[in-house]
Amino acid sequence: MRKFLRIRLNVKLVLLISALASIALTACAASEELKEVTPPDTTQSSVQQSGLPAALSSFAPLEPNWTVISEEISLELATPDLGVGVQRFGVVLSDASGLIKFPVVRLTSNYFPNGYDSEPDSDFSDSASARYYEFPFGTRGIHSTDLSFDKAGQWSVSAGIPRPDGSTAAVEVRFTVAEIAESVTVGQKTPASASRTLSEVDHIRELTTGSHRDPDLYTYSIAEALDRDRPLLIVFASPAFCTNAVCGPQVEIASELREVYGDQVDFVHVDLYSNPHEIQGDLSLAVLTPLLKEWGLSSQEWTFIVDSEGRVTHRFENFAPKPELIEALDQAVAMS
Repeated sequence: MRKFLRIRLNVKLVLLISALASIALTACAASEELKEVTPPDTTQSSVQQSGLPAALSSFAPLEPNWTVISEEISLELATPDLGVGVQRFGVVLSDASGLIKFPVVRLTSNYFPNGYDSEPDSDFSDSASARYYEFPFGTRGIHSTDLSFDKAGQWSVSAGIPRPDGSTAAVEVRFTVAEIAESVTVGQKTPASASRTLSEVDHIRELTTGSHRDPDLYTYSIAEALDRDRPLLIVFASPAFCTNAVCGPQVEIASELREVYGDQVDFVHVDLYSNPHEIQGDLSLAVLTPLLKEWGLSSQEWTFIVDSEGRVTHRFENFAPKPELIEALDQAVAMS
C-alpha cells in the first residue's frame, strides 16, 4: 500500500499565529475537537535556552517541527519543544472515525544519527506506554508518557494502532530534538517574574480573557509566590482563545486543584495577553505579555510545577490533564 507524508507546520508558530489571526472569541469549553497527552513516573530533565521564539519576534526562525508518516492515522504532536533529556511526550491520535481513545498505546523512539535514509542507532531506542487522558467535556484527549532523548538531532516515535479488522496501522512522527529546549524547563531555577496581581488593577478582567475568574489565582506574582517557599503551580494560558486540538480549560483545572491543594501550594495564572479587557474579541488589539519572552514560551498553554526551593519539577506543554497535575503536585508536596 502506498504511504504518504503529511507535513505539519511548526506547531509553535501555528498555535500563537492562529490565535492572533482568529477574530472569534472562543471559549475553551466550546472549542473544536481537541486531543490530549499524559506523562509517566520517570523524572523529567532537560536544559533551557533563553530568548524569544520566532513566533513572537524577529529572532532566527525555528526548525520545522514534525512530519507524520501513516496510511490511516492522523497525529498531532502536543509537545514539540523537545530538548536532550527525559521529556514529557504527548500525541493526539485520530482516524477517519475520530479520536483514538485506546487506554494505552505503546510508543517507540529511534535516533537517526545519519539521517532518516539510514538505520537508527539501536543504542538510543526507547519504548514506553502512553496513557490516554480525556479532556473535560469529552471532545478531546491525549496519549502521553515520558521518553528519553539522549542526543540532539533527528528522532522518530512510532506506534502500531489496532484496527477494527484485526490489523495494525503504523504511524510514525519525525522531529528534531534540540540540544537545548526553548522554554524554562525541569531542574532550572524558576524566573522570578513580576506577573500582575489583583492589587495592581481595577478589575480582574484586566488579568484574564476567561469568563471563569478566580481571584485566588492572582493574589501573588510569580516572584512573590517564590518568596513564600512553598510549592507553586503556574499556568500560562489565554482561556478565551483556546482554539486548537492540544489546548483545554487549563485555568479552570488550576482553580479546581487550588481548592484541594491551596493550603500547601500556591497557584498563579498568567494570561498570554497584557490587555485582556481591551481585546473584546478583536485580537488585532492584543498585546502579548513580555513574560513569554522571559520564559521562552511559544505554545498556547504551559503549566509548570515548582518545588519549595524554586526549581521546576514538572513542565507541561499545552493542556495538562488533571491526573497528570495531581501526580506532579503530590510529588512536589512530598518533597517540600
